Amino acid sequence: MPEGHSVHRIARQFARNFVGKRIRLSSPQGRFVDGAARLDGHSMTDARAVGKQMFLEFDNGLWLRVHLGLYGAWDFAGDIQVDATVASANGRMGQTGMRGTGDAVLDSAGENSVRSIGAPRLTRLRMAEAEKVSVEPDGFPPDPIGQVRVRLLADDVVADLRGPTACEVLGPDQVEVAMNRLGPDPMLDDGAAAEERFVSAVRKKPTPIGRLLMDQSVVSGIGNVYRAELLFRAGINPYAPGKSLRDEQARALWRDWAHLLKIGVSTGQMMTMDDLGDEDYVLAMRNRADRHWVYKREGLPCRICGTHITLEEMAARKLYWCPRCQS
Repeated sequence: MPEGHSVHRIARQFARNFVGKRIRLSSPQGRFVDGAARLDGHSMTDARAVGKQMFLEFDNGLWLRVHLGLYGAWDFAGDIQVDATVASANGRMGQTGMRGTGDAVLDSAGENSVRSIGAPRLTRLRMAEAEKVSVEPDGFPPDPIGQVRVRLLADDVVADLRGPTACEVLGPDQVEVAMNRLGPDPMLDDGAAAEERFVSAVRKKPTPIGRLLMDQSVVSGIGNVYRAELLFRAGINPYAPGKSLRDEQARALWRDWAHLLKIGVSTGQMMTMDDLGDEDYVLAMRNRADRHWVYKREGLPCRICGTHITLEEMAARKLYWCPRCQS
């Protein structure tokens, strides 16, 4: 499932390329005809991400809410301009600060792609790479490919949505309710009030912290990858009840989430390892297996203590952790 950094990048692409333009909406798949008709021909006025959900506002006061879920993705074509704040991985972000490393590094799975963002993108990019063909379509707008739930078309850019968990038109009051149900998102507010909201929610619950970090009403945007990596970086057992965490532990989790999320939005990749040398950093940016501490490393030795990384199940999702470093 795309995590918070991906959805923020999508929202910024919409803000840069679609906001202020008259948009034609259609549903090539046929499952969103009525919803598309309510927005068709109106200008987009805002694009916002809150955690894993995105909200697009139009000049008739209606909003399009999209939750990609496990299988959703946006495909972009045309004269797509990357937002200046997330333009490339030409800076190195981490606990040691930022320093330049040259051009953007596209990883082997296309994780920082600006043309296709979401769950299915990996298969398409790998197919294109294997066949040695361009992923750019001929002509504009390109024909819809596959089951496109909704197409947003401007004069020079187009976005196709496929496979979302949610795609609906909401009024202003409904949008406010939907946003208020979500936990704090440090890309929107990393101030003291947001931190306090997170800490209070965690420390009053007996629920394991590994579950709480995935609860979007507690904190927005964290998925399976960031959950595993945050807990390892903090040395916290994923089964520890939230209320058992010390105040400073909960605050450190929130601040580390803000830190990693900003890196993810800037680079397009879930880089969770700090203090890498230049060669190791480039390798990690190119290969997902080299930029995580525990995620998808089951059976391999912990990078710190050598204990084999454990794979278990928590709330029907895979849980990766080190039984020694996180004891």
